Amino acid sequence: MSVTPATPVIPVPTADLYDEYGDSLGICTTAFRQFGGRRLFAGPVRTVRCHEDNSLLRELLQTPGEGAVLVVDGGGSPRTALVGDLLAGAAERNGWAGLVINGSVRDSAALATLDLGIKALGTIPRKSGKTGAGAVDEPVTIGEITFHPGDTLHADDDGVVLLPT
Repeated sequence: MSVTPATPVIPVPTADLYDEYGDSLGICTTAFRQFGGRRLFAGPVRTVRCHEDNSLLRELLQTPGEGAVLVVDGGGSPRTALVGDLLAGAAERNGWAGLVINGSVRDSAALATLDLGIKALGTIPRKSGKTGAGAVDEPVTIGEITFHPGDTLHADDDGVVLLPT
């Protein structure tokens, strides 16, 4: 699925977007932490649903990201890391703008050096499973909003928002 806009999405601070759009802006209420070196990022949404298993995530991040932001619904699990330095490095090399992970990451010091936006709930050193379970490019609901492939996401230190469609 290609969700690349005709022109790249220029990141805008989320507070500025709220001032412009008010309550018509979709605001994710999940308290994500910032892990990537790119603190302000934006792009069209792609989605993956995977619980404690990053096989689908690995496959997707090996493909051209074309400036998209991958929203990962890991069910909020703190038990395993869905992304580490190798997967995040692949995302950076393949042109993904960022990752928003409803789950955990690992290799946090290395993630901070990448030119990639990465938001997640926390860290854990344990690797995830590799069974291939999950789904790609289906709507996922995190923090009181539903992310659909093709939505426009903006993220920064203040949070994650979706522009009104």
